[in-house]
Amino acid sequence: MALTDTLARPLRDLRISVTDRCNFRCTYCMPKEVFGKDFQFLEREALLSFGEIHRVVRLFREEGIEKVRITGGEPLVRRKLERLVEMLAWHGDLDLTLTTNGSLLAQKAQALRDAGLRRITVSLDSLDDATFRAMNDVDFPVARVLQGIEAADRAGLSPIKINAVIKRGVNDHTAVALARHFKGSGHIVRFIEFMDVGATNGWQMQHVVPSAELAAAIDRELPIEPVDRNYTGEVAERWRYRDGSGEIGFISSVTRAFCRDCTRARLSAEGQLYTCLFATAGTDLRGLLRSGADDDAVRATIRRVWSARGDRYSEIRTAETAALRKIEMSYIGG
Repeated sequence: MALTDTLARPLRDLRISVTDRCNFRCTYCMPKEVFGKDFQFLEREALLSFGEIHRVVRLFREEGIEKVRITGGEPLVRRKLERLVEMLAWHGDLDLTLTTNGSLLAQKAQALRDAGLRRITVSLDSLDDATFRAMNDVDFPVARVLQGIEAADRAGLSPIKINAVIKRGVNDHTAVALARHFKGSGHIVRFIEFMDVGATNGWQMQHVVPSAELAAAIDRELPIEPVDRNYTGEVAERWRYRDGSGEIGFISSVTRAFCRDCTRARLSAEGQLYTCLFATAGTDLRGLLRSGADDDAVRATIRRVWSARGDRYSEIRTAETAALRKIEMSYIGG
């Protein structure tokens, strides 16, 4: 019988962080004020080994997962990552993909493809160099990310998805240009509402550019229309250019929560299993793996955690945010 949670949502996707380290200090993710030179990242032995990750994936496969996304931190700073890709690609029908900031992609793209990686997502928040350098906060240029995207394209890692977190007053003025640049390229730009992930990015509702507002702005210059989802639980809302030159997407976890169809679990670099992107408490799989537990015990833990899952943070947050804004508007109107 298929494994489902308390809201009848199946387990289909697993996000795996292979490191907590990143060579960027994006202001919405790992700001320098928190992740400065004295910040204590995980020691190497605290990270799950590639063998441990492969074992977990094998057991998750038995419980129904169809897709694995490798993440970080920045996953390409993990040494010999191609070896892990090769191990996971052994599951031939597994949808295996990776999300990267693109800084090391020009050097790594072909090796990742040769190891069996199928697709890749690159984070690129703006094509305006000054804006991008300010957002990554390590003065990294747009041109080198674009070189990585070109290398990934040559290697056959397609379709390439370009993720852009849009923050009002920071990079929203560059969004249409980003869409225009990749229009007709075969790559898919996905605009992400600025989210309150973690407690370090200073999230406020006033910084959110609703997807509907952004879609309208793009439509005025590059006419688009909505299209059906590829599958139940797909995060991005799909739109296509009316002239047939490709598609874009919008990830609207703030204004249009998608919790009811969420099929994703995530595994942290130190082996904590979380059932929601916004979760702050997880289940320690690393300790279980290293205690000598057999596959049945690990599998039973996975089943217990998922079957008890009732997470719907974004839906609750969206409802509370809407109520708060109504109160604020009533004061403004009064």
